[in-house]
Amino acid sequence: MQYTAHYTSPLGPITLAADGTALTGLWFDGQKYFADTLDETHEKKSLPIFEEVRRWLDLYFSGKEPDFLPPLAPKATPFQKSVWDVLLSIPYGRTMTYGEIAARIGRKKASHAVGGAVSRNPVSLIIPCHRVVGASGSLTGYAGGIDKKIRLLELEGVDMARLFVL
Repeated sequence: MQYTAHYTSPLGPITLAADGTALTGLWFDGQKYFADTLDETHEKKSLPIFEEVRRWLDLYFSGKEPDFLPPLAPKATPFQKSVWDVLLSIPYGRTMTYGEIAARIGRKKASHAVGGAVSRNPVSLIIPCHRVVGASGSLTGYAGGIDKKIRLLELEGVDMARLFVL
């Protein structure tokens, strides 16, 4: 059984999903692939995991790097998991390219496949897919919208001088 809760962020409403003990989803309401890993049957419920995630989000949106990671359990293929593990290693305030991620997982020519896995990340923000940019510095491929990606990177203090929108 999955459970849901909501969070009001400075960038808009967010829906949270959990299996009872770990976070399985975090989506900006209405984003691409919104709730695509959420079971059709789910229940709105107050759970300790949601309080922990809200604490993480409060820290993050206050401009501070959270010093903990809530328990995560996104549904993933082995390939997606390998990509999302690399996303979790991208430091706060830094970016990485799709090609760099492909090289990290030992699949140098898999940039497009990496892009697909990044875009399907069901735990946005905490698994920081917004920190992934094109090799040229282009800000592409954020399911929550490029406007949100820009604001998240600015919040983290990323040097935006070399980044651009196509």
